[in-house]
Amino acid sequence: MKDLAKKITDWYVAHKRNLPWRKDRNPYHVWISEIMLQQTRIEAVISYYQRFIKELPTIQDLAFVDEERLLKLWEGLGYYNRARNLKRAAIIITEKYHGKFPTTYEEILSLPGIGEYTASAIASICFSLPEVTIDGNVLRVYTRVFEDDSVIDLEKEKKKIRNALMKIVPSCSGDFNEGLMELGETICIPGGVPKCGDCPLYDMCLSRKHGTSLKYPVRLEKNEKRVEHYTVLVFYYQNYFLLEKRLDTGLLHGLWQFPNLEGSISQEKVERYCKNLDITPLKIEKGISYTHIFTHKKWVMNSYYIEVSRNDKHKLSGVFVTAQEREENYSLPGAFQPFQNDFLERGMKNDET
Repeated sequence: MKDLAKKITDWYVAHKRNLPWRKDRNPYHVWISEIMLQQTRIEAVISYYQRFIKELPTIQDLAFVDEERLLKLWEGLGYYNRARNLKRAAIIITEKYHGKFPTTYEEILSLPGIGEYTASAIASICFSLPEVTIDGNVLRVYTRVFEDDSVIDLEKEKKKIRNALMKIVPSCSGDFNEGLMELGETICIPGGVPKCGDCPLYDMCLSRKHGTSLKYPVRLEKNEKRVEHYTVLVFYYQNYFLLEKRLDTGLLHGLWQFPNLEGSISQEKVERYCKNLDITPLKIEKGISYTHIFTHKKWVMNSYYIEVSRNDKHKLSGVFVTAQEREENYSLPGAFQPFQNDFLERGMKNDET
């Protein structure tokens, strides 16, 4: 095990990728990158990270940013509560810690939106504290090296592996943790054959010796996602389309969306719905269908593009915006963006004045 720690840290120092949040050990930078990297690949995160830090370069800037702007900066990363928790934590750091990031594992862990993994990453990378980060990459490397058949979805098994690694964490704990994660991301990859020939643990890896790498890690069977059906309504007038804000509770709460109805609705029922709103569409056209996958559910959506007159436009609640206004000021979740894209590709607008 001690040999493993040295091999990992030596390999990381020699092979680590040049990533923007690795240019320093600023805890604010590491924190933002770690939260962004949850559920998102590194290549996709870089541009979001650079834009975020450019606009909000300090913890205080994050604490005082308007939430609407914050959500706009986060658009495309999903899981918008992560952004809201960043702001909540930044406010606490500003008020309780006078704008300086806390320096103990326990204090870091107490901040909103920060769990054991993120707290360990910040504590080790920024403050060289003897903590171990446990994520999917680390669990994959560990279980393959030791042919460990622990079910990694179970918290007790994660804790067992964490305790084993805590016994060997070196003084350069940040390099050790980043090395384990880097190895899992680039060499001991998920969903494919690992690049064993490039691995610093080649000689000690049991699954490599026995040809069992793809059997690890062991996971629980996934439950089927709940399927929900919706009909998206894109009301438009000239080159403006209608957005409304979602409720302040539930999935995607507080974000902008196209109006939508539960169920897969026929055009006849859409016409009836418009009549109930006291509007008479100039045109109703069938739009695209799209399925969006969330963690625990799946939205199956069909759509209609509904052209309205100037008089009827004022009867609809929400805001009519151009595509440019939407891009600059309104955060539209990924579940609804395909409908905007298709609408724009069709060049749909009317010329009523």
